[in-house]
Amino acid sequence: MATLDLTSHGGQMTLARRSSLILPVNQPRFVERAYTRGADAIVLDLEDSVPAAEKGNARKLLKDAFAIAARGGAEVAVRVNNEPGLLDEDVDAAVHPGLDNLNIPKAESADQIRELAARVERLERARGLTPGHVQFSLAVETPVGLLATRELATASPRIRNMSVGVEDYCLSLGVEPSADGTELLYAVSFLVTICKAVGVEPTGLVGSIAGFRDLATFEGAAVRARQLGCLGAGCIHPGQVPIVNREYSPSADEVAYARRIVEENAQHEAAGRASWSLDGKMIDVPVVLRAQRLLARHAAIQVREVKKSIAC
Repeated sequence: MATLDLTSHGGQMTLARRSSLILPVNQPRFVERAYTRGADAIVLDLEDSVPAAEKGNARKLLKDAFAIAARGGAEVAVRVNNEPGLLDEDVDAAVHPGLDNLNIPKAESADQIRELAARVERLERARGLTPGHVQFSLAVETPVGLLATRELATASPRIRNMSVGVEDYCLSLGVEPSADGTELLYAVSFLVTICKAVGVEPTGLVGSIAGFRDLATFEGAAVRARQLGCLGAGCIHPGQVPIVNREYSPSADEVAYARRIVEENAQHEAAGRASWSLDGKMIDVPVVLRAQRLLARHAAIQVREVKKSIAC
């Protein structure tokens, strides 16, 4: 686990993952076009978008769907059902070559995550995957899960990112998701703080994902989450992907300004100064560190984009 996007995870370079496009694996027309949507990750869903009667058939479709989803250079994930009688079958169907990530909803128990990590390692070894390759994305969707966030975040080195599952979390609070996401501010801020402390990537929105035709409101939810420290979000419609990719990327102006800070700071350091001014603003050590991290983030995104362009 790492705080920057260019660190190693499981022996592989960890690239920026801004957008995760979630789609039902039992709908071939969605799967076949997913790689053209520009998402950093494709999440083949076995959970909420697949009805109970279809889940068995959906599992059978996973292995063939991996290669299709990966055509555009995106990571390939599977969202499982975190319910007795479903989770074990979902994991067994999902952990095969071609899988990069398991999305685990309704996370509440660190012990469960540890047991799941051990099971995934056994399957990796048995099926020819590099041990540790499959990462975990955890969704906190209840107050119980939120209070266990620190224990969940440190349960396994496989955990790459965590988010607050907006719809289920609001359900557990007994409220409707609002346009401005007020009811989510505490939960997302709490999760971001813990994730930053332990080196897990916080992701998500401060607002609902469901209104996929209201892109302006969706964009506002992404902006608010980014301002709290989130690094990416899930999407349920292709039209949301460009918004997420843009909002969780530094802008051209931000990159240019960060480069100026880093370059000019080198000159000031050589002259023995750790505090100086640029365009009427004080520049000191925290500002320089933010600029360096922004440039590292930008570099990770550029590598991701090159990978996707080559694959296409």
